[in-house]
This record gives sequence, structure tokens and C-alpha cells, in this order.
Amino acid sequence: MIISACFTHQCPAEPKLPTPRHFSQKSSTTNMLNLRHPQAPSSPAYRVGFLLLENFSMASFTVAMDVLVTANLLQNNLFVITPLSLGAERVISDLGLEIYAAGLERNTLDNLDMLVVCGGLRTPLKYPQLDRLLTEAASHGLALGGLWNGAYFLGRAGVLTDYSCTIHPEQRASLAERSAQSTITPASFVLDRDRLTAASPNGALEMMLALLKLQQGEALAAGVEEILAFSGARFRRVDSSSKKSMSAPLRTIVELMENNLEETLSLDQLATYSGRSRRQIDRLFQAQLGTSPSRYYMELRITKSRRLLQYSDLPLMDVAIACGFVSVSHFSKCYSAYFGYPPSREQRLGE
Repeated sequence: MIISACFTHQCPAEPKLPTPRHFSQKSSTTNMLNLRHPQAPSSPAYRVGFLLLENFSMASFTVAMDVLVTANLLQNNLFVITPLSLGAERVISDLGLEIYAAGLERNTLDNLDMLVVCGGLRTPLKYPQLDRLLTEAASHGLALGGLWNGAYFLGRAGVLTDYSCTIHPEQRASLAERSAQSTITPASFVLDRDRLTAASPNGALEMMLALLKLQQGEALAAGVEEILAFSGARFRRVDSSSKKSMSAPLRTIVELMENNLEETLSLDQLATYSGRSRRQIDRLFQAQLGTSPSRYYMELRITKSRRLLQYSDLPLMDVAIACGFVSVSHFSKCYSAYFGYPPSREQRLGE
């Protein structure tokens, strides 16, 4: 009876969510974590083992792992990450903190695509059993990496011959003695084919971002870098890659926009403050960012509003005002246009 009634009388259609607008390239990177685009079937996860040696650099290990974990947040199941040790169930870092790790055995190599040796300033240059394991890993085609003085163990095992690499300056001379046919550079990180080495926490961060860019493309790597920018501030001065690629005049205008989101500036005001004509400003945005000034400004405001919604307990009206919207209804319409749902449905982590 109920079914036939639906056929007899027209049933009300289910409300459809609006199709989200596409952010311009830079704003899409910033909002990558919140955009729910369908994902194509992915290839098998890339399996990375971090071999933790005694007194390993906790900072280098955590920032390297953080890049991979964050990539998994943006796109499911890209990496499987396993902390490993040479027998001990727990390994003590340079900070005195213990990390649980699985034992690295010969058969463990069959379940890895890359093995990263994590050393530190006070990591002893011993572990003779590691030479054989690294040699076997190389013969099985695993990519090999070294953090801090991890390159020393790769060089000692003979798997850095004819490769460029880097190592913390304190161990540079030791590596040169052990691996005379390696090219040792003063760079913070080196990615040479299937060998990846980093001399510092900053280098570990950059090394993993370079690997991610190589494997998954520039957009995902930029998205991870955007999310980790403040985490990386401990180890470097952070400026997003998009800002570094902007010309000085465009960077000035973008900074004017970023500093005036609550009371937005008109295009005429931006022209006056930046010393450029409206036409010049439009050309700068189109040439370097592939979008118009007004759309870019809107995307900055929408992005700020998302952060306020997620990480504060501000009422919807206060968020709208803080981002330059004259009414909640206008704010809701603009927000829905980009994310496909209204701001009232955003996840509120601050409440």
C-alpha cells in the first residue's frame, strides 16, 4: 500500500547537496584535508620500515614519519609505517624516550619497500649484523635511507657506492673513510635514485616531502607541507612553496589580503596600497595563480572560516563577521559553494 501510494502520488525528492566549487590551485592545497573528492582505486601501499638505533634522533624520526602519516590522512592507505629494531623490543631515543619496535629479521625485508636507518648524535657506530641486512635489502631492490648518521651504516655496508648522500657533519669524516666511492655533500638532504639521506630534522622533513612529491605528485606533497608548516617551524623558517614562487608585487598584494580578512579591501584599495593598477593586479593573479583577485580573496576568507569553525567555539555569526561576511545566510551560501555542505554542519573540534 505504501509503495503503490508513492507511485500514485509524486514522492518528495531527497534534498540534494550543492556540487562543491573547485578551489584555485593554491587554495585547493590549503583545504585538501577537507575536500571529499572521490578517489580512484589506489596501488598497494608503500611499506616503509624505520630502523631505530640506540640514541636515534627522535626529532628526525618523528618529522619523517609525520609526513607519511599526514599523507595517509589526505589519501587513504598510501603508506604502511613500521618502527623496527635490531632485536630489542624497545629502543631509547636521544631524548631518553622509549619506542616500541618490531625486531628486524631477514624475512622482514620481504614485507618492505624502503628501509630507513635512524641514527643520532650519540648513536654508536657498531651493529655489525646490520651490514648483512642492508646488503640483502639492496640486493632485493629496497630503497634505503639514513637519518642523521644513518648514512654511515649504509656506507659501511657498501650500498652507497656511486651514490650522492649526506650525513650530520660530526660523522662526515667517518663516512668518507668507510665509503670512499660515495659523494658526500653538505646538503640537508639528498635523494639520489633509491638512496635517501638526511643530516638533520629539517633534512628529514624535506627528504620525505621530496619522496612524496616523486611518488604521488606535487599537489599532495604541497598539501602535506601546508598542514605541517607550523610543525616544521621548530626546525626551519617556514614559507609555503606557493609564497616562494610568487613575485614580490603579488606577494605584497596577497599579504594585504591575508591581513584584511575581517574588513576586506576593495580592488581599488588594493591597487592604491600596492602601487599597482587594477589591470596589473588582475594580470598578476591570472599569470601566477590562475585565478582572479576577487576569487582568491574569497577563498582566503572561506579557508579562515573553516579553521575557525573547526578549532574554536565561536558562534556562526562571529565566524562570519571575522571573515568579512555581512550575514550568516551569505556566509552559508559561499561556504556551501566550496565544501558542498553548510557551515552549520562543519565538525566543531573546539566545542
